[in-house]
Parts: sequence; structure tokens; C-alpha cells
Amino acid sequence: MTAGQVSDYTGAAALLDDLPKAQWLLGDRGYDADWFRDALQAKDIQPCIPGRKSRNDPVGYDKRRYRHRSRIEIMFGRLKDWRRVATRYDRCPTVFFSAVSLAAAVIFCL
Repeated sequence: MTAGQVSDYTGAAALLDDLPKAQWLLGDRGYDADWFRDALQAKDIQPCIPGRKSRNDPVGYDKRRYRHRSRIEIMFGRLKDWRRVATRYDRCPTVFFSAVSLAAAVIFCL
């Protein structure tokens, strides 16, 4: 869990060592960094991340596979229907993650 104003790929750098074995990583433009792409490819993970608009050389990615990212966005939208999760009432990361887990379990059961 990072502070609100921290860039996406800075937070991803902390998780890079603990990534599970995967073929692809879907990410939005916030994760577009050359060092992040190189680190993923070093772990045999193919990045599916569109390039930033300010990038001089366009980066190729699988557009068909990237469209499935909407499922992830829908899931986060459903989690944010829970007021406690959306506004982050809980400042302690352990309590916040337990609220997210509870919300996810209820959403899954419904």
C-alpha cells in the first residue's frame, strides 16, 4: 500500500520480486517505464502495457488482450461501492486489507 501521490510503477517496483509465475501482465499507462518492462521480461513475463502519450517511440502491445483489462476495472468499481473501502476510513493497512477482503467475499457470494 502506497501513499496517494506515489506513481504506479514506484509501487510496482516493491512487488516485482514477489510476482507469481505468469505469461502476461496487464497494466495501464501508469506502469509504462522501460526499466519496468525490462524487469518483467527478465522474469519471462510479457508486458501488455500501452505506451504513454509523451513517449517518442511507440511501444507495441496486444490490443485484444488489453481489452480484458475492463474486467479488472469493473471489479475495483464494485469494491469501491463499499464506502469504507472507497474512502479508506482505516489508516492501518492490515485493517484496510481485511475490509477489502470482506467486501470481496460478499461480492463473490452475491
